[in-house]
Amino acid sequence: MKVAYIQPFYKATRDVFRIMMDVDVKRGELRLAKDLIPSREANVIIGATGDLSGSILYSFPKDMTLTMVKIMSGMELKELDGFVLSALGEVANIISGNAMTYLNSENYRCDISPPHVMVGTSQSLSMATDVALVIPMLSPIGEFEINVSLREADE
Repeated sequence: MKVAYIQPFYKATRDVFRIMMDVDVKRGELRLAKDLIPSREANVIIGATGDLSGSILYSFPKDMTLTMVKIMSGMELKELDGFVLSALGEVANIISGNAMTYLNSENYRCDISPPHVMVGTSQSLSMATDVALVIPMLSPIGEFEINVSLREADE
């Protein structure tokens, strides 16, 4: 896993949050996660194929997820229902697509799979590689994590 994969995800996240929600995000201290990764209440997994393959896990607390969707839709919501989860999946999808565009400018040709959204904290998730880089993201509306588990196709 190369740290060079991180900047495109950070930049894409920063851009999407600023444009879609007028929220500034900052990156926390990077760390490695081995084996199973604990999840939060709202999680989105997106697969990557091509020059880089693996998966990206976006993990959000419930309150932050509801706040994000309120900002985007103008609706006050109380539960992680289908509408909220669809919106969250789309945010993660846009971030991942933009990150792949940035990686493309670094000569990595990659595609992403449709988002898979999961609810609940009772699960720990296994990622596509033995080690994932965890990008803590900090914002005025909450903290979340992006777990990047990618490897070059020829590794």
